[in-house]
This record gives sequence, C-alpha cells and structure tokens, in this order.
Amino acid sequence: MRYDRRGGTVAQLVRQRWGDDRPGLWCEDRVLTHHEVAAGAAARAALLADLLGEVPGSAPHFGILLDNTPEYPLWLGAAALAGAAVAGINPTRRGAELARDIRHTECRFLLTDHAHLPLLTNLELPGTRLLLTDSDAYEALLAPYADAEPDDALATPGDRFLLYFTSGSTGAPKAAVCTQGRVAAAGRSLVDQLQLGPDDVHYVCMPMFHGNAVIADWAPALASGAGVALRRRFSASGFLTDVRAYGATYFTYVGRAVQYVLATPERPDDRDNPLRLGFGTEAGAVDAAAFQRRFGVRLVEGYGSSEGGAAVRHVPGTPAGAVGGAAPGDDLAVVDPATGKECAAAVLDPTGRLLNGTEAIGELVNRGASPFEGYWRNPAAEAERRKDGWYWTGDLFYRDPDGFLYFAGRTDDRLRVDGENLAAAMIENILARYEDAAAVAVYAVPDAVSGDQVMAALAGPFDPERFRAFLTAQPDLGTKMAPRFVRVLERMPVTATNKIHRAGLRSEGFRCADPVWWRAPGEAGYRRLTGADVAGLVAQFRARGREGLLGLP
Repeated sequence: MRYDRRGGTVAQLVRQRWGDDRPGLWCEDRVLTHHEVAAGAAARAALLADLLGEVPGSAPHFGILLDNTPEYPLWLGAAALAGAAVAGINPTRRGAELARDIRHTECRFLLTDHAHLPLLTNLELPGTRLLLTDSDAYEALLAPYADAEPDDALATPGDRFLLYFTSGSTGAPKAAVCTQGRVAAAGRSLVDQLQLGPDDVHYVCMPMFHGNAVIADWAPALASGAGVALRRRFSASGFLTDVRAYGATYFTYVGRAVQYVLATPERPDDRDNPLRLGFGTEAGAVDAAAFQRRFGVRLVEGYGSSEGGAAVRHVPGTPAGAVGGAAPGDDLAVVDPATGKECAAAVLDPTGRLLNGTEAIGELVNRGASPFEGYWRNPAAEAERRKDGWYWTGDLFYRDPDGFLYFAGRTDDRLRVDGENLAAAMIENILARYEDAAAVAVYAVPDAVSGDQVMAALAGPFDPERFRAFLTAQPDLGTKMAPRFVRVLERMPVTATNKIHRAGLRSEGFRCADPVWWRAPGEAGYRRLTGADVAGLVAQFRARGREGLLGLP
C-alpha cells in the first residue's frame, strides 16, 4: 500500500477524536466516548514520556501482553502521540520463545495483567519493567496525568509504530516494522475502499497483537470516526450475540474464524443482525457464500502480505474464486522462483478449474516500489524478501488472462505429485464442499519414491465410502488432487490468529495419533491405515534412502 511520508500520522487521527462525545469504545459492560478514548491515550502518552525519557527520534519500544481490552487501543493511541513503537506479544508463546520475542523487540517495559503474569514466571527479561494494568499501583501511576490533552506535534509519518510478529510456520517469528504513515494510510484506504463511515461500529474479535485487527479494523475506525467494540478473545459461539449487543456493522477475520462461526448451530433468526460487511483473508469462496446465505452478510476477501509489501484488492468484476487485482501503484507478477520469469496465464475450464497449474502457479512478487519497511534486527530475512530488487511475498498465486489474481497458498504449501505442481489451497477449496467436514486442511507429505503425496486433515465424522463418492462427484478435482491420506480430527489445530497450524500437521504426516485413512496403491477406496501399513511405508522410504524426510534417523 502506498503512502506519502509527508502525509498523516496515527497521532493526528487520535487527536481528531478529542471533543467527540459519541460512544467510541465498548468492551463488555464498559463504554467510553471518543473523547474519553483520546483523553486516555493522552494520559498514557504523558506517562510514557516520563517512563521512557524524551529522546526525540529514538522511537523507544514497549510491549503489550494483553487480551483485547480497552487498555490495548488506549496504549496504541499513546504510542502514536509519544512517537513510540508497540510490540504486540503473542500470549500463546511460552517459556524461552516468549522471552525471546520480548528481548528481540527491545521492550523497555511490558504492559500485562494478572491473568497473563504466570506466563512470565522465571523468564529472564533484563531491562524490561512490568506494568500490571489491573493493579492499584498502575492506577496510582496514571492518576497524575489525567488532565493531559492529545498533542500530535511529536509524531511523524516515518516513526516506527508497530513491531508485529509474522506467523511464519518455521523458525523464529520475524518482527515486521510498520510506521505511523503506513497504518494511517491503510486506515484511510480501507475507509474509501469499503465505504466505511462514522456511524459504523467495528467489531474487533481478532487478537490485537496481530496486524489484521490493528491495521484492518482499528485503524479504519480511527480514520472514519467509527466506534470500536472489543472481544477479549475470539468466540464463535459469542460472535452473533456480541454483534447484536454492540450494533456492530463491520468486522475482520483471518484463517478459520468464519468457518468456526458457520459451525455453530443454525437459528431461524441468524439474519437478524446489524452486520453489513466482513473483510479478511482465507475464508474461501464456499464459506463466504455460506456466510452470506446464512447471515445476510457479504464477505470481501483481500490480500496483503503481513509486511505490507504487496496488496491485491477486490474490484468490480472480480470473478468468483479470485482475490482481485493489484492495488494502485503495485506492479505485481506471478513468477517462477527457479527461473525468475513470469508464469503463463492460467487456463480455466467453465467450472473455474485450473488446467495448467504447473505452468501458471508461481510466487507473487511486487516489481514496483514496495512499501515493505523491513524486519527488526533481521537483515537476512529482509534480503530474502527483497531479492533482485523485487519484493517476494512467499505466497503462491496464478493470474487469469484478464489480470485477476487467485490465491493458491504459501510457497511451502506447494505439492509436486507425479511431476505435476499442485497448490494446497486449491484442493482445500474443493474439499471444503464436503458437508461432513467442519474444517479442512491440505498439505504435502513425502512420497517414498519422489515428490509428494496429498494428505488432508478433516475435522468431523468420516465415512470412507461417502467421502470417496464426494470426490468422484467433483468436476474440478484433478486426478492427482485426491488425497492419498486423510487424517480425522475432532478439531483442527490452529495458531493464535486462527490459521491452521500446517507445520505441525506436515511434521507428523501419516505417523500421527489420530485415525488416518488411506488409498493404498491399486485400491480405489479408503481404508484405515494400520500399524503394519505404516511399517511397510517406512520400509519403502528406508529402501530408497528417504527416511530422513519422515524425520527418522
């Protein structure tokens, strides 16, 4: 997303709410006006200046380890006014990994509460002061600053504002840098793109330590003067109750959140709600259509890399299944990473099935001036993103002859079956039609001879004959797309941002504790994978020296 460093700041957006006495923030039984939110941010900014010391241009960092409570947006506003940066700390991290995140982002102090305090027990956090936002000491510390007024004079568009960790599947998470200018521009852009206004109420149910909730939900509310309703932690069963209670008109989602809401029991009054729009990623065309049928709410799928290096927008005329076209100013291309050359245009049959996946699927790159602002203290990871002067997203796409872009998964979600390149996301979209599955994930497991085999994880009951009949009836399921292995779970493992934990699924493969069904070579149907079957497969891997692919010595 483009922004002009001479343009606006988040601090200016915070200050604009001063004097606005409309309800501006809801959380459970607490309601604050926009003015009270601005005043609360100003008080915390004044405290922040004293805690960190006023060092112009230093952009000191502090961390927030909290659920979605009023303290989170109040301290985001405070950081903007004070020219400081917030590191969103993921509460699902534990032990040394949690300590690493706090130390890596050089947090001078950490805002948390008694509920999260046990996570910090015995962690080595030298130089990091703890502030418990639900303590009497905190209230006493804040009290002298109650009369502070918001002043945006210290902030500039180029100030670091967020350090938020990408939810990568391998290695330590990387802390992406995001400036005030980019957040403010993103907020204004989404207001225009989605036609959001001051009478809307934004339901923030995704975790605020992640960029989705802050950039796609809180920032546009700040830019338009809309109200914000907070949910401490996402709850599928509480979703519709909250929406009605707060009068929410807009929400954002990532990962499987939409699928979880759809899995709740249907009611005759599901369409009796004030929502008009949801915006997010990875709902999929099948679930988006089901959501609109059931709740009367349109979902708009967008794409923006976590680091801000490329964006795809839904525009009028976007075909079913496509994400959209390049955002203004982006020069996006689908490139073969091995050759650096642009992939062929997609060939689609009348049902939308991709007929030339091997030639058409590649990595999405931005060949223009990318707004990627780097990773904190990680030059090697930055270099991977900025190869050859282009921004490489790490995501797979294909492009139709009209220029519309289709998401095909992560680069590590590519499968190569019998010499043909497949994308996990495409197979998932087909399997999502299987009515017995509450959730679906598709991923590669190694083949004993070469390449990969397709494995699917399904949450819900599994009837092998019913599943085989379903696959046979799908007109767009290619001959190499049908899963060789099917893992049956009660609930899909997910990350803190409701994305499927694919790394764990891949690492366990077909040697897992859950029931696994498979199509043995030469067999048309699925049968239960036995211990003897597993031993036979492992022997095949060992015979070809490929046992290391299974994590075996």
